[in-house]
Amino acid sequence: MPTYSARIRDSQGQSRTAKFVADSLADARTNLRAKGYVVQELKEAQSLASRFDLEKIQNSFVKVTVKDKAVFSRQFAALVNAGVAIVRSLGVLSEQCSNPKLKQALTEISNDVQTGVNLSDSMRKHPECFDGLYVSMVQAGEIGGVLDEVLNRLAKLLEDMARLQNQIKSAMSYPLVVGFLATAIFVGMTVFLIPIFANIFEDIGVELPALTQFLMTCSKILRSYWSLLIIVGFMAANFAYKLYYKTPNGKENIDRIALKVPLFGDLIQKSSVARFSRTFGSLTRSGVPIITCLEIVRDTSGNQIIANAIDNARKEVQEGGMISTALSKSEAFPAMSIQMMMIGEETGELDGMLMKVADFYEDEVEQAVKSLTSILEPVMIVVLGGMVGTILLAMYLPMFKVFESL
Repeated sequence: MPTYSARIRDSQGQSRTAKFVADSLADARTNLRAKGYVVQELKEAQSLASRFDLEKIQNSFVKVTVKDKAVFSRQFAALVNAGVAIVRSLGVLSEQCSNPKLKQALTEISNDVQTGVNLSDSMRKHPECFDGLYVSMVQAGEIGGVLDEVLNRLAKLLEDMARLQNQIKSAMSYPLVVGFLATAIFVGMTVFLIPIFANIFEDIGVELPALTQFLMTCSKILRSYWSLLIIVGFMAANFAYKLYYKTPNGKENIDRIALKVPLFGDLIQKSSVARFSRTFGSLTRSGVPIITCLEIVRDTSGNQIIANAIDNARKEVQEGGMISTALSKSEAFPAMSIQMMMIGEETGELDGMLMKVADFYEDEVEQAVKSLTSILEPVMIVVLGGMVGTILLAMYLPMFKVFESL
């Protein structure tokens, strides 16, 4: 039988921790209550072997995606709306959950809820699965007694966020794939093809053009130990970039540059504004306080410049200012979004206006992705063809000189 660890309070109000054996968690709770104890916390005790459980180690590398949370929220809302108890709903969803990390979190949350812990407080113990946005909306739903409605809003919010992420990934995937293929083809031809021609040219003794000499030098470098130094250099540069980005100044400087990059900067700004509007509108509509909303959307903005603008707005709102006026002082938000938020504040329909802003800029992102893809496709094809053509031209130029001498 498993061993359980419990924090209990006796009839004299004294709290203490105890370990005991029982058939199940429900039996353990029943036995403690039968003895007159108030169960404050109850969980299965971890042995030394369970602390190094291979399954838990594997789950630590699994990521809970936005789509996983959206599917869970939609199913959870349907069960709660149908009158199924929260504990039973969590049990059913944990059994059919395909993500091992989320499955383990739901099992632990179900155990906590059985002991009397609030759903939101239990979810807060699993930040890798449920972030501050999710927990705050669930907490607002519990307080207002509209948990199923809030879960439906969460599912809609997460589905919109997943769709927005997929649009951005689709815009970035094409140039990345083509760039990788172009680099692989260039390296392959430089390492394997050029040496063959180099031996031929050496036997002929013809004078090589500058382009051919340059590519042969590149081939020698890539086939020597210098190639390892180049790889190490790229890895060191990437490591230094990540370290710099983790610093406050580094993150702010890089995100500021990102907003000014042609084509991509406009896409980043519109996607951040859409995410801010959708998240902020969902939180306010669910009854979360404005200050808490601004703190949550600041952490989920995805860009430090926009996060700074939101944080400055939060400070002004605390002093009695308006959100739209505070955001207008920064250049992070487009003028149209500021005007629509201002109208929402004046009419008392801020959440509805934020949803309209989110809809507008999500459509803008979709159109920007299509435009970006249509521009990048011919550019990447030209780059790929240019790289291959340059190598072939460098190999055939010496042959032309040989033909001329003949």
